[in-house]
Amino acid sequence: MTLRPLADRVVIKQFKAEEKTKSGIILTSAAQEKPQVFEVLEVGPGGVVDGKDVVMTVKKGDKVITGEYSGTKVKVDGEELVIVRQNDILAVVE
Repeated sequence: MTLRPLADRVVIKQFKAEEKTKSGIILTSAAQEKPQVFEVLEVGPGGVVDGKDVVMTVKKGDKVITGEYSGTKVKVDGEELVIVRQNDILAVVE
């Protein structure tokens, strides 16, 4: 199953947490800190949202940072994804 976001929405996937520290210590899953960096999987077409014309500036494959509690979490084929509005994306990582 695939997701096709509507309007100014973006489907993103969180990167995996580091399993080892830089010094080689293996972390348990409870101790692993989830990164706030996501990969853009799909981008909506943009268009008129709330009476304003929205042009999509992110593209598929971008690495982005969002707010900690932004978006809606969904599970598709056992994979946890997040759907956010483009204005919830704080930065593009280059």
